[in-house]
Amino acid sequence: MSSSKNSLANKAQAWSARFAEPVDELVQRYTASIGFDHRFALVDIEGSLAHAEMLAKQKIISAADLADIQKGMAQIKGEIEAGQFEWQLALEDVHLNIEARLTALIGDAGKRLHTGRSRNDQVATDLRLWLRSNIDEIQGSLTALRSALLNLAETHAATIMPGHTHLQVAQPITFGHHLMAYFEMFSRDASRLADCRKRMNRLPLGAAALAGTSYPIDREWVAQKLGFDGICTNSLDAVSDRDFAIEFCAFSATLMMHVSRLSEELILWLSPRFGFIDLPDRFCTGSSIMPQKKNPDVPELARGKTGRVYGDLIALLTLMKSQPLAYNKDNQEDKEPLFDAVDTVQDTLRIFADMIPHIEVQKAVMQAAAEEGFATATDLADYLVKKGLAFRDAHEAVAHAVKACVGRKCNLTDLNLSELRFACGLDTRADLISEDVFPLLTVTGSVQSRQHPGGTAPQQVLAAVQRGRAELKL
Repeated sequence: MSSSKNSLANKAQAWSARFAEPVDELVQRYTASIGFDHRFALVDIEGSLAHAEMLAKQKIISAADLADIQKGMAQIKGEIEAGQFEWQLALEDVHLNIEARLTALIGDAGKRLHTGRSRNDQVATDLRLWLRSNIDEIQGSLTALRSALLNLAETHAATIMPGHTHLQVAQPITFGHHLMAYFEMFSRDASRLADCRKRMNRLPLGAAALAGTSYPIDREWVAQKLGFDGICTNSLDAVSDRDFAIEFCAFSATLMMHVSRLSEELILWLSPRFGFIDLPDRFCTGSSIMPQKKNPDVPELARGKTGRVYGDLIALLTLMKSQPLAYNKDNQEDKEPLFDAVDTVQDTLRIFADMIPHIEVQKAVMQAAAEEGFATATDLADYLVKKGLAFRDAHEAVAHAVKACVGRKCNLTDLNLSELRFACGLDTRADLISEDVFPLLTVTGSVQSRQHPGGTAPQQVLAAVQRGRAELKL
């Protein structure tokens, strides 16, 4: 940029009169935020219009100035929505770009708009307005995902599958019960997001640069106009803290951790080694060299994108950790991690809400897997306890039976009554094991026996689905 052009650009700055030389071209690029904060444009206009109305109501600006500001802002909004607005790097950020255009359109009234506020409280307000709108959209997508899980869980309330600990077959459960575990996780995430919104929904505007303003402003009126629950009650805190953005990123990191766990299971289940499910082709890709491959790219990418959302949280925590009060230019770096977290979470939730209903479940494969690995051994131990044997003795007896079956390469249900008694070391205790044990050693009998709230019995899974629907008001 030539020195004359640089000088003209510097004159466009709201603060240029204090300086004797123009901003260096590299510094101008380094310090500008317009490349990313133009996303605030519409909420910036919304906040400015509320501020202008308040100024006119308080007789700080005239009714004529307000009318000009409203007219000019309407034109600017139209230009932005039509993609015709010319963003200028020399004007640093979204706020000065809009203000400069407004002044070009309506003259001195545009210069009066900034009365009683600073870019510090303006950007803090924009950030909250923008994030609040996105939180509401994300909450809607989270509801859609939870609803999809409920529907699939209801369909498969009685579909037997192996439950795992240490990725080893542990006990039989149902696929519906397994899905409802994720419903509970995502429900807690929804609660965390609602809490975040509640704490965030306070108006910073009126704090000005850091100490408030001497103009007779009405902050409560502006808060109500913009849909805030109240005002930030300390001007230093209002302009300098970003804990609401950190809290959102903490929610996002927790949510994506849950998504990643679900993704890991979808990836495993889709593998031929499991073969529990299939996913529609539109959520998968092939290989450039192996024509037989069907890769679960969506779950894999969600698992990978979880790491970047963790990074967004750490970036914001690190950004804020050493800042003295009040506002510092460091805070310009708060937006890109927040934008990334919002975009990643929203896209992930939308695609998973679309994918979950179309999971194809291989019921027979799931049940066959549940019948491996002595999944009903605990049921046999519980049976012996109910017959009067101490649990530790029952545990040892069943362990002996399992050991015997491993040697014979058979399952517990392959033994007849006398063989089962002998394998348990209880062949002299006919009173402890009778024919009624065998229904309990089937995976269906095992699942049915968990008849309590939170249990895996199909009736309990259906009851959990109904509770979920009531929670979502479906």
